[in-house]
Amino acid sequence: MKHIVLFLLLLALLLPEATAQTDTAYGVVKNMPTFYEQLKQQLNYPLAWGRSSYRDFDTWRTEARGVLTECLQNLPPAPQDYAPETTDCERREGYEARKIHFNVSAWCRIPAYLLVPDGKGPFPAIVLLHDHGAHFSIGKEKMVRPFHVADSVRADAERWAAQCYDGQFVGDLLARNGYVVLAIDALYWGERGRKEGVDYDGQQALASNFLQMGSSWASFIHADDLRSAEFLASLPFVDKGRVGCLGFSMGAYRSWMLAALSDAVRASASVCWMNTTEQLMTLTNNQNKGGSAFSMIVPGLRRYLDYPHTASIACPKPTLFFNGTHDKLFPVEGVEDAYREMRDVWQSQGAGERLVTRLWDEKHFFNRQMQQQVLEFFGKWLE
Repeated sequence: MKHIVLFLLLLALLLPEATAQTDTAYGVVKNMPTFYEQLKQQLNYPLAWGRSSYRDFDTWRTEARGVLTECLQNLPPAPQDYAPETTDCERREGYEARKIHFNVSAWCRIPAYLLVPDGKGPFPAIVLLHDHGAHFSIGKEKMVRPFHVADSVRADAERWAAQCYDGQFVGDLLARNGYVVLAIDALYWGERGRKEGVDYDGQQALASNFLQMGSSWASFIHADDLRSAEFLASLPFVDKGRVGCLGFSMGAYRSWMLAALSDAVRASASVCWMNTTEQLMTLTNNQNKGGSAFSMIVPGLRRYLDYPHTASIACPKPTLFFNGTHDKLFPVEGVEDAYREMRDVWQSQGAGERLVTRLWDEKHFFNRQMQQQVLEFFGKWLE
């Protein structure tokens, strides 16, 4: 009996220590390191305009773009010749829809949709950038009404247009209003998808494999977008001084990144993708799940610039940002912080009227009223 009492007393003394060890014996919570707040606090974005040592804006922009470009690692060489080829076409009211192939790099020849208005031109033009949506079976068909395709592809595109774009193909809207439109598949979507078939988890393996070879998936997506803009500006029926870009969701991210990277782009519109690292990297935001985020991660960039700082490289170009107050992917507080950062930059360069920022009473959705206002924005700055 005496031994049992001593054992129980010893167990009581040890139990609190054992419990404490159990309570703290982990390093990850909800896929985030337990010290994620400390990591964020170390990000002071030393290259942001107003924080860096550069006082001349043109010098800052050159240096900031140089750092951004350096972070886009181990990219394919530019093509020696775009060598565009039209493989199919369809007449539509006020424009022609073409299926084309062109060399987007020295390594990749890709399919695309090219919409060309009736008339002689030269026309203003838009690089149209599709979303992610965890939906890989189509890419460019999310933005342009497909033709001469399988019934399953057509139905897929129509469902997606209804789900994200208020039942309207944005590319066709632009073409009806006099714009040449180019839409490609980002790598892993549509005709540039996975040989073995669509697989959500496969994007993580793809991103990992890019990193293993000194590059990144996002870098290749941005490089393709950059070359697409340069290709579009080179077409004889396009006015190279009136080229813009537009995207929704991941396409919005691609759009403001393209405007930051490319002198070929003169105006950009981005719908439902802008925020700050502080507000995105939390225990409750979708961004911390990985997966889809891999397509929008440029390694090392966050040591220098946050999202609104990177987008500000495009200043003083006409630039539009829309976000929804009910968008669960992008916390409103982060949207407002990012808008404030960018307004300060555009205003510092006397270009405040060229930056449009608006929060809509909307979810993660590109409705027809938004589309009309984007059309008016491009009408003001590209026509």
